[in-house]
Amino acid sequence: MTTWRIRDFHSADLDGILHLWETLKASNVEPVYALSEVLASCEKDHAVVAVQGDQVVGAAVGRAAHDQGWIVFLATLPENRGLGIGTSLLAAVEKRMAPHGLNKLSALMPEAETRVEAFVSRGFALKKNLRYFERTIPVQRQELDALGELGGRVLARDLWENVAGMHKEKELLERRLVLPLAQADLADEFGVVPPRAVVLFGPPGTGKTTFAKAIASRLEWPFVEVFPSRLASDPKGLAGALRETFLEISELEHAVVFIDEVEEIASQRSGEPPSPLEGVTNELLKIIPAFREQPGRLLVCATNFIRALDTAFLRHGRFDYVIPIGLPDAQARTAMWQRFIPPAVLDSVDVALLVERTQGFSPADIEYAARSASQRALENVVYGKNGDGGSVAGGAADGVSGDGGRKGPATQDYLDAIGETRTTVSEEVHSGFLEDIEVLGRV
Repeated sequence: MTTWRIRDFHSADLDGILHLWETLKASNVEPVYALSEVLASCEKDHAVVAVQGDQVVGAAVGRAAHDQGWIVFLATLPENRGLGIGTSLLAAVEKRMAPHGLNKLSALMPEAETRVEAFVSRGFALKKNLRYFERTIPVQRQELDALGELGGRVLARDLWENVAGMHKEKELLERRLVLPLAQADLADEFGVVPPRAVVLFGPPGTGKTTFAKAIASRLEWPFVEVFPSRLASDPKGLAGALRETFLEISELEHAVVFIDEVEEIASQRSGEPPSPLEGVTNELLKIIPAFREQPGRLLVCATNFIRALDTAFLRHGRFDYVIPIGLPDAQARTAMWQRFIPPAVLDSVDVALLVERTQGFSPADIEYAARSASQRALENVVYGKNGDGGSVAGGAADGVSGDGGRKGPATQDYLDAIGETRTTVSEEVHSGFLEDIEVLGRV
C-alpha cells in the first residue's frame, strides 16, 4: 500500500481541496461551511493536507477566533478512509493552531455525516441537544467602502414592520416588488421578471420616502439616496455627476437607489428654447435602461407632482410600476395614533375620535399633531395651564405636577393639537391625486 504523509497546504493543492469537496457532495453530505469560506481559510488561516505521492487524499482546515478554534473542513477520499488519516490531519492542524493560545477547538458536522471516528480519536466530545443557526450578512465588507463614498447605508431590519397602518400599500409593494426580488429564483421559475425601477407618487407627506427605506430594509439591501441638488455643484455638472454616481452604484452587489422629488430633474421638456435641465433629463433617460440591465438593484423615484414628469420618463420599459401612495384610511390612521400615543395613557384616550377628526390628514400631519399634543401636555404639567406653574427645577424636578400627576396627554390635548394642525393635502390636491391614479397609475 502506498504510504501517505501530512504536510502544510500549498496553493497548488486547491484542486485537491476542490476534489475532496466534490466527493463529499457526491456522497450526499452537505458541508457546513461554504466552499468560498474553506478556500479562504486555506490561504489565510491554517490548513494541512494528506498526500500520497502527488495526490491530495485528505485535508483539514482550521480557523482561530480569539481563544476559540474551529475546524471548518475535514475530509479524506473514500478509498483512504479507515487508515487514521483523519485523526492525523486533526492532530496536525491543532498543532499549527496551538500558538494562538486556544482553550477550545470545536467542529460543526453535517447531520448526515456518520464518519466521526477521527474526532472521537482526537478526544473531541459530541455535544447533544445543540442546534446550528446561520444567517448570511447581506452587505459584504468589501462593499462598505464603496457604499460609504456614495453616502449609502444599511438600514435597520425592522423598518418594514414599523410602518404603521397603510396595509393596502404595504401589501401591494410586498407582492409587486419585494416578493420577486427577494425570491428571484422562484420568480424565474414562473417567468416573472423582477422589477428594476418604480415610481411612487402622491401628495406631500404621505410616506413615499418612508416606503422606499422600508423596501430596502425588507430586502436587506443597502439604501442609496441620490440628491440632485448636491450633485449640481460637482465640477462635471449635474448630468456628469449623475452618470458618475450610477457608475459607482453599479459596483454594489445589491442596492435600492432612491431619488426624491424626481420632477426636479425629469420634468416635461419644452424644447423651445432648450432648458438647462433638459441635458440632465436626457442623461437620466439614458441611465435607466443601463441600470435595468443589472440584477440585484431597484430604482425608486418619488414625486409629489407626477403630471410634471416628462412623458418619455414614465413610459413602459423604463418603469415597471407607477404606484400611488395616498392618504391613510381609517385603519391606517388608527395604527398611527396607537403608535404615537404613549402606552401609559393609550387605554384612556379616545382613539376612535382622533381617527374621525383626522380624516384627510397625511401620516406627517398625524405625527406632528401627536408630538404637539405630547409637548403641550408636558408643558401643562410642568408649568401649569396658565404658564405660571413654577420652574422645571422647582416643580417637575421635585415630582410636583400642575395637573394631578398625569403621565401623558389626554384626549383633549390631542383634539386641541388636531384643531391647530394645518393639513398638508388640500381637497383640490387630493382630488387631482385620485385623477392621476386613473390616468397615470400602473400597478
